[in-house]
Amino acid sequence: MTFRLREYHAPDFTKSRLAEAPDAILLPAPKDGVVPEHYHSTTIFPEYFKINGTWHLAEESRMDCCAVWKDNKVQVLEFRNIHKDDLVVIGRSEDGSEGIYVWPHGFTDSEAEQKDLFAFRQGRSRETAFSKDYDDLYELLNYEKDHGNIVWVMGPACSFDYDSRNAFQNLVSEGYVDALLAGNALATHDLEGAYLGTALGQDIYTTKSQPLGHYNHLDTLNRIRYYGSIPSFIEHEHIDNGIIYSCVKNKVPFVLAGSIRDDGPQPEIIGNVYEAQDSMRACIRKATTVICMATTLHSIATGNMTPSFRVLPDGTIRQVYFYVVDISEFAVNKLADRGSLSARSIVTNAQDFVTNVYKGVHALAEKEK
Repeated sequence: MTFRLREYHAPDFTKSRLAEAPDAILLPAPKDGVVPEHYHSTTIFPEYFKINGTWHLAEESRMDCCAVWKDNKVQVLEFRNIHKDDLVVIGRSEDGSEGIYVWPHGFTDSEAEQKDLFAFRQGRSRETAFSKDYDDLYELLNYEKDHGNIVWVMGPACSFDYDSRNAFQNLVSEGYVDALLAGNALATHDLEGAYLGTALGQDIYTTKSQPLGHYNHLDTLNRIRYYGSIPSFIEHEHIDNGIIYSCVKNKVPFVLAGSIRDDGPQPEIIGNVYEAQDSMRACIRKATTVICMATTLHSIATGNMTPSFRVLPDGTIRQVYFYVVDISEFAVNKLADRGSLSARSIVTNAQDFVTNVYKGVHALAEKEK
């Protein structure tokens, strides 16, 4: 295996400006869900807070949240999870001068990251060559299969194609998927494909519309609701293929977040948006690689709760890899616009991407046997 994680370089806290920095100011929250004025808002990067003379890393972070000193550690909490009298970090300087230090350079290789001041095609667009990205991703996923945790975020487009459904089914069964985050549509159309051979009424291989095919997803939903759960539907209807089938068979957790536009919905849909967010974040807390495909809103939601680093059980700090895949340049660039600065974008059709990834990781795994 040629893949190697980048080594994390912690800040040098012996430097005078950090060694002599004051403790961070802590003020109690005035009421549940409300923080003091001039609170500190967290980012995707490692952040350290000086408490009682010692710098502490916020080990489980996410952007747009608050740092709270609780149970002798820095906890990063959403506003809605703050309780009255929680000690909230105050200050908006990130250079250590207020006991707060944001460190974006932990995984930077200074020589490799140097760039010319002027160069063509530095953005990520339909003109970008993604061959190296694919090769890097194959190596990463084969590494993560044994050493990490891979979370996939999928839109319904991934379920509309025969080959991409099969490819993702194989990725699940071969250990390249540790959790799946999606919505009602992905699960419904994938299970429609397994049950009736269509997605939104179109044959999943030929794409030909079937007679009265617009009923098919509703008939599928109705049947799932009759059995009371997706696993029960799979068992009683003898479903033997597809994305959700493979997750159920291989005991891979999936979170289906509800939407205002959902049909049905499936029994497993989480209709309360904040419960869905909590369930998604529970998966992201374990993730070391995240791949978002063909779903702008779910991708942004996931990006907002994914830090650029992970603290492993042995205390090692490692990089979190984040990919966003969409045929729309607007969609992949939206992540950076919303603060997910570490997201690596690939502009391509999601079905082709899944199929290519499975072929690539499978070929690499066979080669290295």
